[in-house]
Amino acid sequence: MKNIVWMISGMLFLTSCNEKYRKIDKDDVIVSSERLDSVVSEPKTQTQIREELLTNGYQIFDMIDEKTKDTIIMQQYFIAFLKSGPNKIQNEEESKRLQKQHLEHLKRMYDLGYADISGPFGDVGDIRGITIYSVPSLKMADSLANADPMVKAGGLAIEMHPWWAPKGYSLR
Repeated sequence: MKNIVWMISGMLFLTSCNEKYRKIDKDDVIVSSERLDSVVSEPKTQTQIREELLTNGYQIFDMIDEKTKDTIIMQQYFIAFLKSGPNKIQNEEESKRLQKQHLEHLKRMYDLGYADISGPFGDVGDIRGITIYSVPSLKMADSLANADPMVKAGGLAIEMHPWWAPKGYSLR
């Protein structure tokens, strides 16, 4: 009896490894790969990036890297300095609720592609943190930053500045 169980187990193992007995056929795998390909797009050329930015109203200029002689697209971003606001939130429950809404707002800005990075400073001072907005205008960045529930409640205040940085570079 033991030998029969081993033989059946071995046959099941061998047939499960055989491609023709698999439940997922090659056509399904190809469809899945096509879906992945549509999500992961080809890198854009400098010309495509430049045209897209200009079409969407962003301010840009080209800079030549002296070392590599590569053309770098410089894009205008907007840094919102989140400063201590005029109203100190005294109620701990209210403070926690506003902090939760503040973080949800920042996450939404990131998810929508309006903010590239955001975070608090590590010291206790008047400037509490920053958010870098990737939007076409100061007016839009200011509007998005001031829509933050913590700003609306007066717990934070916004100081906005235009900032130029190379398009597509990441933090190291």
